[in-house]
Amino acid sequence: MARFTKNRWTSAIIPALLIHIPIGTVYCWSVFKQLIADQLHASPASVEWGFSLAIFFLGMSAAFAGPMVEKNIKKSALISMVCFVAGFAGTGVSIALGFLPGVFICYGAIMGAGLGIGYLTPVKNLMLWFADNRGLATGIAVAGFGLTKAIASPVMEYLIGSIGLVNMFYTLAVVYAIMMLVGFLLIRRPAGWVYDPATSYVSRVSILKKPVFWGIWLAFYINITCGLALISQEKDILHDVLKAFPQYAPLSPSAFAAAISGIIGLVLAVDSVLNTAGRVGFSTLSDHLKRRETVYQVIFVISIAVCLLQVCTNSIDRALLWAVLMMLFLVNAGYGGGFSTLPVLLDQHFGTKTVSTTHGLTLSAWAFAGLSGNQLASFVVTHAPDQAHRYAALIPVLIVLFIIALISVSLVKAAGKRVAVA
Repeated sequence: MARFTKNRWTSAIIPALLIHIPIGTVYCWSVFKQLIADQLHASPASVEWGFSLAIFFLGMSAAFAGPMVEKNIKKSALISMVCFVAGFAGTGVSIALGFLPGVFICYGAIMGAGLGIGYLTPVKNLMLWFADNRGLATGIAVAGFGLTKAIASPVMEYLIGSIGLVNMFYTLAVVYAIMMLVGFLLIRRPAGWVYDPATSYVSRVSILKKPVFWGIWLAFYINITCGLALISQEKDILHDVLKAFPQYAPLSPSAFAAAISGIIGLVLAVDSVLNTAGRVGFSTLSDHLKRRETVYQVIFVISIAVCLLQVCTNSIDRALLWAVLMMLFLVNAGYGGGFSTLPVLLDQHFGTKTVSTTHGLTLSAWAFAGLSGNQLASFVVTHAPDQAHRYAALIPVLIVLFIIALISVSLVKAAGKRVAVA
């Protein structure tokens, strides 16, 4: 056993972070999307497709890259680095040329492919190196993806202010290339592990035929969709709540905007921290539970409870701020926890030998949620009968979706128990 634990930090955790931290900057899109729109004389709505395509290609590339990751982790790490860095730098070139389709191609398709392959690459490796604490290991690595926004956003803002938007892309492309190259050089499987095609290969069709897979896929998809729907409305939610506070009434429009901006900045920072804490905390909790589905049940019950709490306080006293913040923070933590707990849940049902393939296929839910989450929120708030508090119409929809997700994962848990008994 000692040979499997020797150097596991330098062979698994550190390279995972060196890969996941750069690709996690996809969540920093809001820092520069308006600047891209201004520089290319395009509407923010049209530019937004760059991010949507990045998430879509992330999920779809992961869905197809699983077997490659199973077979050759070095190859997948290298391909991820090349695609991500080329796409990130290419985005800068596209902006410099004033070519919006180039942003879609580079940031969306090329960088998106690097995101998916890079996200998938370290996961099984961590589960092999940390066989006794698989949830904790994957949680720590995936936490790097979630925490990046808090770290990289101020760095990007500083670079944009000092050297400009295009040069920011070039500079960080070099930094990320170095980080991911070191990750590529360090990452390796445990000594004694050998790829066995006979046991490691699994037909994607056979996986897709299993109802358990679709139960997990649906629960994962709903968790991401609800998280993105709520996150996309955070500014409007806080604006609607705070404008009802009497202490803000005397403020001029500019002073009110400044106050809102400061509060939103603080909330987003806390969101990032709690997203990261959720990734580590929920996955670590799964290590101490008999059934991994229990963590998803906890996530969905908490999410339903805080959404119901917000609805109740809104009907009683104009949406108390503490209830709104509790909803935002805990749903965000569960959003992060759903990502980190997914690999060990799939391991429980399909086995470690094929986890890269099953994990990749399940991440296709991320691709579709990336397209549907924001659109769902936009549709609901646009058609809300009370436009003064249009965000409130979104909460009941989220409650219904979380209930469906809870039912889905509960059925998966029941099926797993039957198999275990048999």
